[in-house]
Amino acid sequence: MNTVTHRQAVELLHNKFIVVLGDSNHRSMYKDLVLLLQKDAHLTRSQLKSKGELVFEHDTLVEGGRMGEMTNGTGYREVRQFCTDHHLIRFYFVTFTFSAYVETILEDFKKGIKPDVVVLNSCLWDVSRYCRQWRPDYKENLNRLFIRLKSVLPDDCLIIWNMALPLGWRLTGGFLVPEIQALGPMLRHDVIEANFYSATLANAYGLDVLDLHFFFRHSLQHRADDGVHWNALAHRYITQLLLQHIAHAWGEELLRQQPAAVLFQQ
Repeated sequence: MNTVTHRQAVELLHNKFIVVLGDSNHRSMYKDLVLLLQKDAHLTRSQLKSKGELVFEHDTLVEGGRMGEMTNGTGYREVRQFCTDHHLIRFYFVTFTFSAYVETILEDFKKGIKPDVVVLNSCLWDVSRYCRQWRPDYKENLNRLFIRLKSVLPDDCLIIWNMALPLGWRLTGGFLVPEIQALGPMLRHDVIEANFYSATLANAYGLDVLDLHFFFRHSLQHRADDGVHWNALAHRYITQLLLQHIAHAWGEELLRQQPAAVLFQQ
């Protein structure tokens, strides 16, 4: 596992359209990728904590965020986009595996520019915010989502299902609204179970799976105090894992650099 530099990221994703769908951790994944495409630097703590800002490192808030209602509810929307002459990166904040809103996103893909890579996950909100007996609905919605992705996206689109990151035993912060505080200690186990369901099904549909839970299971010192989010080093490591996965899928070979695992432990 080698580090990926700004130059390598620029070259690998040259003339590519990358889409990231997911929760606040996926927003940070999007932000780190946007930052790396411009310079060899890490996200600041304030950049990791911010949401819905009008501009982040020369990107654009397309929909929601501070142009709409800033809430911690399931109806929160945020669509961001970073566009240059040779790169297009887009982020959609989603709180449910498959919904009418997710269907509108898929319609965007169907009618507009087709992504080269789609990186996505929906887990934590699904297992906590809608129904305590989340398993039947989650499995059904995963099936619906994967069927639609395969029908809408071209065959050469690389679809990467990220397994959710490890949760802490004690969760705090904006995500843990009062009505679900009692579930906090159990959610880390629910996430592991949901990861198993989603990864198994994604593999059955021929999607790529990136097991972030596995990679970060022994790196909990990089998890934020709220038990949900992660620091800048962790997100650069995630970016490296994603880009290495993409490079391998495309038959590309990145130049060898200092091992990312070494940098991650610093």
